[in-house]
Amino acid sequence: MNKTTGSIAPEELKSMIDAGEHVLILDVRSGAEFESLHIRGSYNVPLPLLSEHTEELAENLNTKVVLVCQSGVRAGEACVNLAGVGFADAMVLDGGVPAFERSGGDTVTGSKRWSLERQVRMAAGSLVVAGLAGGKFLSPQLRTVAGAIGAGLTFSAATNTCAMGKALSAMPWNRTGNEPTRESVLAQLPNAKVARRATNATTTP
Repeated sequence: MNKTTGSIAPEELKSMIDAGEHVLILDVRSGAEFESLHIRGSYNVPLPLLSEHTEELAENLNTKVVLVCQSGVRAGEACVNLAGVGFADAMVLDGGVPAFERSGGDTVTGSKRWSLERQVRMAAGSLVVAGLAGGKFLSPQLRTVAGAIGAGLTFSAATNTCAMGKALSAMPWNRTGNEPTRESVLAQLPNAKVARRATNATTTP
């Protein structure tokens, strides 16, 4: 485990799960991405939802947490958010869910959908092409679209965030009929405090 970056290798996470070590896996991708492929036993808490309710969610995280997404970018942002409210026992899965699957980890597969990262590349590329074509055939001012997209991607890389990804995650095709909500997430998360109290009650003479 890399203590400096707060990351964990897919093989190490697989070993922890196989050994029965208690670890809570939070998948911060969109509901559609989660439905397409996710780590068995993980919980879907899309990044916008986690960002909006970080403090409340952190109060219900009482064990080791591994944050996962498609590549590690969104999970890293979620880790920063949790650290900002005082929760420091979170790690980011290197390479995301695809890397965990390649390592032989247990995953659940559903209907295939484009990952958000792939959608961002398609949207950014299409806007750049449209801006350049529009600048040549319609108005030179449209070339500024390509420049704006380039600046946005540069800022995204520098800050390790993605505003376009957040916007795309709210699109209808990235949502499911059972889209996670604050209430559903809090209801599903294991409450370690309650579990420990119950254990202490049964072991106390």
